[in-house]
Amino acid sequence: MPMKQDKKISSDSPDFVASLAGGLSVLLTFDENHSTMTLSEVAERTNMDRAKARRYLLTLHALGYVHKDKRQFKLSPKTLSLGASYLSSVHHHDIIQFYLERVTEQTGESCSFAVLDADEVVYIARSAAQHRLLSIAISIGTRLPVAYTSMGRIILANLPQEELEAQLSNIELSAHTPNSITDPKIFAQMLKDAKKQQYAVVDQELDSGLRSLALPVYKSNNELIGAINISTNAMRISQDVLIETFLPLLRDCAEKIQTYYI
Repeated sequence: MPMKQDKKISSDSPDFVASLAGGLSVLLTFDENHSTMTLSEVAERTNMDRAKARRYLLTLHALGYVHKDKRQFKLSPKTLSLGASYLSSVHHHDIIQFYLERVTEQTGESCSFAVLDADEVVYIARSAAQHRLLSIAISIGTRLPVAYTSMGRIILANLPQEELEAQLSNIELSAHTPNSITDPKIFAQMLKDAKKQQYAVVDQELDSGLRSLALPVYKSNNELIGAINISTNAMRISQDVLIETFLPLLRDCAEKIQTYYI
């Protein structure tokens, strides 16, 4: 049975802590392109008034999650403890990493493990090949759109129908490249094909030159826990090689990981 998500409370629920949500939104507004910001920049990116953004930043500074240098704010290394806590809670993370690295040794290509989070996939383990494929750097914690990654599509394809419909209603299909699928009917059919085949291929839809193959990863009780993929350069690796040569290796990897999830 695929993974189930508990129903989330709405932002107007009496149990919803708005101040906590605000503080987290301030933390998450820092990224690769906004590593250091002023109060005004944080307020603008979080759509908050300056007074509220200031209180959140100063509180995070007091707690050690943010560094302050005159008018500039940036995240501190303490924020890594938040991600480290999650990774330490992922069962058999070292085992997953071991098998991903074995796939990289066998293929010479990058191999990753990701889980679903809202309309994105989050990388929680990765074995990187020497060559770089995407225009952005991929690392643990990287988030990519679920609709345009092979791991995202194979996870979506294996969700219960009710969950899938809820996901599709929130997914924005937009053209990242000339190859990106933006027609909802074609996208839905691709998910049906992926479910039948139990693998998904995304060919240069997120980034030109990037071709990837993904499989679902299950526990031994058939609960879906995430997906693994091999990402390749479309100029070097054909779809035939992906399916005929890499697919069996990736299936073996998924099966090996599954044996540890009893």
